[in-house]
Amino acid sequence: MDRLIYISQQTQQRSHLDNIQIACEAGCTTIQLRIKNETPQILLQQAFEAKEICNRFEAQLFINDHPFIANAVHAYGVHVGKEDMQVQEALKTIATHQIVGATANTFEDIQQHALNGAHYIGLGPFRFTTTKEKLSPVLGLKGYTHILQQMKAAQVHLPVYAIGGIMEEDISAILTTGVHGIAVSGLISNASNPSLIVTRIRKILQDA
Repeated sequence: MDRLIYISQQTQQRSHLDNIQIACEAGCTTIQLRIKNETPQILLQQAFEAKEICNRFEAQLFINDHPFIANAVHAYGVHVGKEDMQVQEALKTIATHQIVGATANTFEDIQQHALNGAHYIGLGPFRFTTTKEKLSPVLGLKGYTHILQQMKAAQVHLPVYAIGGIMEEDISAILTTGVHGIAVSGLISNASNPSLIVTRIRKILQDA
């Protein structure tokens, strides 16, 4: 997996698929399709189309919350939220070569996900974000630092991605906490020049 994950969103001018296309064109190679409040039939069709886009750009596609759909479209993996399906249930549904990521807000969440077999963690939110309902307590830099220290002490070795309202100017400081990478949505979707933003993000990740 790349150290940069793009999480899809629908914006005023563009659909999830439009924004995935733009993110791939900009150089994102790990994409999460995150569509809420849609029927399984519509989500399945969107997932097939997202997979076609990702295939053209040799990008890895994750499906949010729906392991059956991840399996059906041969996605790279699935990501499960705190309020959704558990990691062990998702692992029973997907193919053996697919991977499962899980959302966490506390060290205890991470411990549980690790025990259940998660392959990576999306830890957040970093700050308030409008793209997620039922937002967990905001972590900030202190929260990330504390949780990553707890992981190190407990010898829990999972890649952690910071998520939630991250801006370009936040990334360097976030990386000093020990996270593996970042997951962003609006930073790329709302950019006037997505390719330039992705290039700058990669430079920050490389230099960290």
